[in-house]
Amino acid sequence: MGILWMLIAPAVIYFLIAGAIQNINSTGTKDINKPIPWVIIITIFTPIAVGLMIFGFYAVKGEYDKLPESSEELN
Repeated sequence: MGILWMLIAPAVIYFLIAGAIQNINSTGTKDINKPIPWVIIITIFTPIAVGLMIFGFYAVKGEYDKLPESSEELN
């Protein structure tokens, strides 16, 4: 699953940027044609995608194989 998370994250960013390029139009009158909403969406989802990549990296390393069962195991 870690590899899947690491592949999904850049794909999401790619599709967001491709959608922005395709939908931004100076003659358009709808909100989807304006660049500001796209910049906001891409700015919000980029850190989320980076977090997914980090999560996938740690999953591949096996960091989540054994989770602590009590607070004593955290030390």
